[in-house]
Amino acid sequence: MTSIGFIGTGVMGAAIVKHLLQADYPVHVYNRTQAKTDELVELGATWQETPEKVAEQADVIFSMVGYPKDVEDIYYGETGIFQADITGKIVVDMTTSTPTLAKQLYQTAKEQGGASLDAPVSGGDLGAKKGTLTIMVGGEEEVYQQILPIFQHFGTTIMRQGEAGAGQHTKMANQIMIAGTMTGMTELLVYAERAGLDLEKVIQTVGGGSAANWSLANYAPRILKEDYSPGFFVKHFIKDLKIALDEGDKMGISLPATKKAKELYDVLANRGYENDGTQALIKLWWDEED
Repeated sequence: MTSIGFIGTGVMGAAIVKHLLQADYPVHVYNRTQAKTDELVELGATWQETPEKVAEQADVIFSMVGYPKDVEDIYYGETGIFQADITGKIVVDMTTSTPTLAKQLYQTAKEQGGASLDAPVSGGDLGAKKGTLTIMVGGEEEVYQQILPIFQHFGTTIMRQGEAGAGQHTKMANQIMIAGTMTGMTELLVYAERAGLDLEKVIQTVGGGSAANWSLANYAPRILKEDYSPGFFVKHFIKDLKIALDEGDKMGISLPATKKAKELYDVLANRGYENDGTQALIKLWWDEED
């Protein structure tokens, strides 16, 4: 059976690894903080000391880390994936990163006799736990078809978007949309609360009409419970919005709503909430009222 490597076992990565273990794949794991792999090792995964060691042991190597600089480190560092012989192997970066870096990974993998896909996801911690992630893939069709059966263990909407980098561009489009739904959901709650409405009724009613969206359905109930745990970190969302705005600049397009969303999240992070979930945006209003 295909052996799998997985580098980056945070909230999302750990959930994905569990699905792969349940499907009886042999899985080799690495995380910068080893303790975050302890549960996975108990479930049957094998710990490896470096990304290079993971790549040596696995046929397909997945990565899901925080920032583009982290991607560069685990691939190109002294003990990185590309220090191993990856001839005939496939690397799949699921980090939300830059299209430019995705193309670089593709080229390096090809030069070393391997193959590469960029495959960022959407769906948050709930999607990862339920195995219902949306996976946006860039890379060669033949390689995509090889990995598709593995993707299907933790994703339900899976589509190749084009050549290397296309998955990352699609994720940027996704994050632009999320920026709008998060700010809209937050201001909806601020407005409804100030108007003296029953927020649970408002969420149920609005969610049944044309304003229904994922953020409203999944994050608004968390806010009412004062649950700001990170399904997706504020700091990572800021990183994504910066990439989207930078890519927009390169293409000569203006994204004013996305720019404003990033400004709001920057304020939130500067107030000490960068490690909260993105639903903590409401704190810009409700914390001030307390």
